[in-house]
Amino acid sequence: MASKPKITLSSLDYERLQTLLEKSTGDFPGRDALEAELDRADVLEPKDMPPNVVTMNSTVRFTLLETGKTSTLQLVYPKDFDGSAEKVSVLAPVGIALLGLSVGQELPMPSPTGQVTVRVDAITWQPESAGELHR
Repeated sequence: MASKPKITLSSLDYERLQTLLEKSTGDFPGRDALEAELDRADVLEPKDMPPNVVTMNSTVRFTLLETGKTSTLQLVYPKDFDGSAEKVSVLAPVGIALLGLSVGQELPMPSPTGQVTVRVDAITWQPESAGELHR
């Protein structure tokens, strides 16, 4: 398996995700994967986040390389996930995969059909670059 690309998280997202994991009772699919992503992330202050990194509440365009399917979704916390087609929870496999990636990076992730690779094509909106540092 290829080594995973470096990921970057804002300290605010990192702390909120750690709290989410601590408050979540029991296991859920993706818990180990999310913990592993947090463990390997570089953590920066929100004001220092590069604009090409997927942060929480960012809207990101990505492609599943095996199928060529492109989607644009907003990465949200579980409490903000309303089942709409425009949002993906950070607890979903694709949400975990997107978190902290930069534009152009790829990451393999599990899927019902085996392994798929997600590539970040663009970030159409990012809270930090929009000046929303404490959302």
